[in-house]
Amino acid sequence: MDRQPGISRDKRLSDEGLARLENQLERGSQISDAVLSQWIRRYGDAAREVIRRYGRYSEALEPE
Repeated sequence: MDRQPGISRDKRLSDEGLARLENQLERGSQISDAVLSQWIRRYGDAAREVIRRYGRYSEALEPE
C-alpha cells in the first residue's frame, strides 16, 4: 500500500479503510467501543457488517 501525506478524505473513506478495520478485528485488536462507533459514523452499513462479523456490534455503538 502506497501511503502519501495529504491523502484526501475520499481516499480515506475507501474499501481500503474497511479492509484495515477488518484486519484489526481479525487479529483480535482491542478496539474501543468509541472507535468502533466512529467507524460506523464514517462508513455506515459497511462498517456495521464487518463489526457484526466479529461479534462486536451492539446498539450502543450507534452514533447519537
